[in-house]
Amino acid sequence: MNTTQQSNKTYDVIIAGGGPVGLFLACELALAKCTVLVLEKAENSSSPLKEMPFGMRGLSAPSVEAFYRRGMLNQFQIHKQIASPHMTTTAPAKKPQGGGHFAGIPLNSEKIDNSQFTYRLPGSTPNVMFTTMAEVETILTVRAGELGVEVMTGEEITNFSQTDREVIVNTHSSSFTAKWLVGCDGSRSAVRKAGGFDFAGTEPEFTGYSARVDLADGDKLGAGRITTQTGMYLRSQPDYVILQDFDGGTYHASGKPVTLEHLQEVLRRISGTDVTINKLHVATTWTDRARQATTYQNGRVLLAGDAAHIHSPLGGQGLNLGLGDAMNLGWKLAAVLNRNAPDGLLDTYFEERYPVGARVLDWSRAQVEVMKPTPQSMAVKAVIQDLMNTTDGATYFAGRITGVNLRYDLGNDDPLVGRSVPNFQFGNGTTIGDKMHNGKAILLDLSGQDGIKSIAGKFSRNLNYITQDVQDNLGFNAVLIRPDGIVAWAANGEPDLVALEKAATTWFVRD
Repeated sequence: MNTTQQSNKTYDVIIAGGGPVGLFLACELALAKCTVLVLEKAENSSSPLKEMPFGMRGLSAPSVEAFYRRGMLNQFQIHKQIASPHMTTTAPAKKPQGGGHFAGIPLNSEKIDNSQFTYRLPGSTPNVMFTTMAEVETILTVRAGELGVEVMTGEEITNFSQTDREVIVNTHSSSFTAKWLVGCDGSRSAVRKAGGFDFAGTEPEFTGYSARVDLADGDKLGAGRITTQTGMYLRSQPDYVILQDFDGGTYHASGKPVTLEHLQEVLRRISGTDVTINKLHVATTWTDRARQATTYQNGRVLLAGDAAHIHSPLGGQGLNLGLGDAMNLGWKLAAVLNRNAPDGLLDTYFEERYPVGARVLDWSRAQVEVMKPTPQSMAVKAVIQDLMNTTDGATYFAGRITGVNLRYDLGNDDPLVGRSVPNFQFGNGTTIGDKMHNGKAILLDLSGQDGIKSIAGKFSRNLNYITQDVQDNLGFNAVLIRPDGIVAWAANGEPDLVALEKAATTWFVRD
């Protein structure tokens, strides 16, 4: 019988899940001097499914910016060798202008009109950058250690209880106390289930397979992503196959292991060939089940990442969606813990991130509908392919895939408010992103008005006031930037000091 040990320490936050989302959130909280404990149920997080090619992920523009703004971007190395997740590891990296695909239809980067992305200044971070889950976790684990985050492995949460002041979290062998608990523990989240969160959505259409195999006659398979009358298949790298079998997700739900015989039967049936698999190295299944928690908070318990929303990996937006949750939640929860938050600040986490999640789920559902092996879906796919081959179409899809068009509704009509701040470059070569490593908000004053400086002085505990000139101000004279890099107020003419002070008061507490 296990003996439960009670920790005498009360943490500011306990995070369930030591994946990229949990670790990024832990780093954000620790940067603001919060005490954080990460509980990871796995004894060892390493896995071939996190390495190439299974673990390949495309970081979208907001994720790349997040790592850049916290000084971690230069630690990424894999993107220098990888041009595409479906190319060999020896392929030379290209400078992406916004690639990817929609429902298997490749996006032609030459058709994208980047001038429509008005606030992407020259010298901005890449719109897309390839990495692996293993690389992301390694970088974040090191940073978490530097910031004093405690990480315990082999600690699976069994249940928790909460009061209006704290949360008591139990594992199989221990008990821990914190002021807040955040579930970043994946699609089968124990925190979400124990917390009674409603997880609404749609059931799957297919079982997806990702496998590394040795093929006896791989040339029988065509190149690229091929849709047939029974499903879809893709051969890449060159011993990596991806399949979509429209069985309603039955095989994935069965929990059966993927055997060589089963995978070969599915591959032959979908491809319409007699291709032979000589050896199966490793395989995993997945589906397009799409669900989202109807609220991200229950008392002192919050959700982020796959614990809050799941969808198919088509387009690779899951990791990016979770990292966006962490960047948005981190500074807000830290402000609450540090008694430095205006009323309702934490409510804006759900208000801002739920619509983003719902939009991604619908994006995923739309791709599945187009990829169905039916005449109707194939007809729609042909129309979308034509649209994607136009300048406006390619630019629209690029904006959605890369996330450069992300904008929160902050109740302000200014086109910059609610968007990621442009990476303004100063005369000495540094950028606004370089000045965000400490996680504080910034009031960038390019007008030299005493009134702006006076307002900044009222919030000096939360704001860095910067008056340096920039090379291209895009017509803006002053910009208020939240810790997550989102513009909270901007002036492209005579600064409205009343509006500036109102915006500052909305997001920050006066000194």
